Amino acid sequence: MDSKSYFDLSSGYKIPVVGLGTSKCKVEELEQALNAALEIGYRHIDTASVYNNENTIGTVLKQWLDSGKVKREQLFVATKLAFFNHSLNGIEENVLRSLEKLKLDYVDLYLIHFPVNIEKKEGHGEVWKTLETDHIAMWKDLEEQVDKGRIKSLGVSNFNQKQIQKILDSNPKHKITNLQVELHVFLQQPELVEFCHKNNITITAFGPLGSPGYNEHLLKVGEKAINIPHILSNEIVRKISEKHSKTPAQVVLRFLLQNDVIVIPKSVKPERLRENFDLFGFVLEESDMMELRRLDMGEKGRIFNFSMIKGLSSHPEWPFGTDIYTI
Repeated sequence: MDSKSYFDLSSGYKIPVVGLGTSKCKVEELEQALNAALEIGYRHIDTASVYNNENTIGTVLKQWLDSGKVKREQLFVATKLAFFNHSLNGIEENVLRSLEKLKLDYVDLYLIHFPVNIEKKEGHGEVWKTLETDHIAMWKDLEEQVDKGRIKSLGVSNFNQKQIQKILDSNPKHKITNLQVELHVFLQQPELVEFCHKNNITITAFGPLGSPGYNEHLLKVGEKAINIPHILSNEIVRKISEKHSKTPAQVVLRFLLQNDVIVIPKSVKPERLRENFDLFGFVLEESDMMELRRLDMGEKGRIFNFSMIKGLSSHPEWPFGTDIYTI
C-alpha cells in the first residue's frame, strides 16, 4: 500500500482507507462480490457478528490464503461484538466464535458494535429488554483478547463523544484505535470527527453513500419504509461529479477521504466495486469541499438510528440525539 491508501493506527498497525462493507448481503452475492473485490485490490474487509456472514467471508478468504494469491498480513479484517448479552461474560466466546467462522487466528480490528447491551430473542416488533452496560469492564475483557493474540487493534462503533471519553479516562492498556459511525455528506458530525482525530482515533464511515437500499431491509424485518435523502442524485454532488468526470459516488467518497475518514461502501456489482475503489486519481478543490460541507443536515440526516430494535432509545447509553430524520 502506498502512503495515501492507508492510515496509521495508534496500535502500530495500518488500516486501508477504502474497504468493503458487507452488511445485508445475500450469501451468493457476497461470495461473488468479495472475490471481485479482492481481484480489484480491496484488502480491508468489514463485517460483524450480527451480519451473519462471517462464515461466508471466512470461506472466501481461506481460498485466497490457501492458494497463495494473498498473504494474511496483506489483509485487514474487521468484525464486531454482537450487542446481545455481551456484558454477561460472553466476550471471549464472541471473539472465538467470530475467529472460527472467519477461519482466522486473529482479526485486525475488533469493535464494540453498539453501546447498549440487549437480551437476545427471536422475532421483531416487540420491545427488547436492555441490560446494564459497563463499557469499561467490556474494554478490559477485550484487552485480554488482544493480549492473547486474537485481536490486533480495538475500537468502538456507534459510540458518542462522551462514551469514548469515558474509556479514554479509564487509562486503558490498549487504546481506542478506531470509531466506526454513520458518516456521509448529509451527516458529517464535524465535532465528533475533530474529537477523534485529536485523540489519535481513526474514523471509519459506514453508509458513506447514504444507503439507498436500506428500506428494503426495513421492510424485510417488518418495519415501515422511511424517507431517505438521496445523496447520489443531489444537485451539488452531481455538478461536482460532472466537473471532475467522476461518478457521484466517487465524489462523496473522496470528500470523506479528504476529511481523513476511512470509507467502507457496500456493493455487489463489479463495476461499482471498481468505481468505489478508484478514489486516488483526482482531488476535490477547496471550493468543492465547501459546497459539500454545506450539505450537512446534522442529526436530521441520520439514517441508521437502529429504531427497528425497540427499547434501545430509552437506555441511558443510547448514543444519538433526538432530532433524527427517520423518526
